[in-house]
Amino acid sequence: MTSLFRDAMGPRLGTRASVVCIGAFDGVHLGHQGLLQHAQQHARSRAADCVAVSFEPLPREYFVRDGQIARLSSARQKFQWLAAAGADRVGLLRFNQRLAETSAEDFVRGLLIERLQVCEVWVGPEFRFGQQRRGDLDLLRRMGAQHGFSAEAISGAGWQGERISSSRIRVALQAGEFAQARAMLGRDFSISGRVVHGLKLGRTLGYPTANIPLLGRHPPVQGIYAVRVNGEGLNDWPSVASLGTRPTIAGRELLLEAHLFDFNGDLYGKRLDVAFVRKLRDEVHFENLSALVVQMNIDAEQARAVLAQRTQAGECTS
Repeated sequence: MTSLFRDAMGPRLGTRASVVCIGAFDGVHLGHQGLLQHAQQHARSRAADCVAVSFEPLPREYFVRDGQIARLSSARQKFQWLAAAGADRVGLLRFNQRLAETSAEDFVRGLLIERLQVCEVWVGPEFRFGQQRRGDLDLLRRMGAQHGFSAEAISGAGWQGERISSSRIRVALQAGEFAQARAMLGRDFSISGRVVHGLKLGRTLGYPTANIPLLGRHPPVQGIYAVRVNGEGLNDWPSVASLGTRPTIAGRELLLEAHLFDFNGDLYGKRLDVAFVRKLRDEVHFENLSALVVQMNIDAEQARAVLAQRTQAGECTS
């Protein structure tokens, strides 16, 4: 079972040496997965642990104080996907003022050498770390030569002639290019969360929804979508979803609302994963609820058709 740690400094973790890969790992896309698989192979050959080190919040989230950074994954999803990719340990380091002010050298000594007993470090291209981003691959190599570990960069997987990156996937999602995002992620883009009680308005309009609050997260998508829902015994359940602020009822906070077609059950308190298949339209304001229902009928019909077409085509959805 994959273990989680949150602090860069502290007592030694485990008794074995570690092959460590470090990165933001937002979305854990195919490039990240390739890096993890590479590190895992090296770890197995050396009877060492494979360790993935990332940060929560991401450094750029910490320095952008309003938090308006589009994320491909929550911390929970990141941990789950890194574990599935083969990490024996996952470090989601608390990125705070103390860590931001930690020098690159102290980071290497405290985390890599003392806590993880590193024997190899693998990073992505142009990786930087430590106070004022002064740490780089050259510094890792110099310290490795002194302390008995190696450090190398790996470019990771590519798609259509360019390196896969989280920023490239965000651009594809924002443009509604879900097939492109899927090709780079290796799965559908998804949002997970626990279902909460809402206003029950959807039920009165004939479209009961599972409401999942974003809790400060800012995904790179917003609008109305054909989706599939997983979790709690649901397997790619065809659905239609709205992600936005619900302007017709003067909503303020971002909320994900999924209507599961032909479903009759209690999902309150359950954790669901909503996989986005195709964007249907932008979120708009309607003059009244009757006009909203007319559009919801159209959205539901379009979503059913999109999902049926994808199922018939035998396209992988996870």
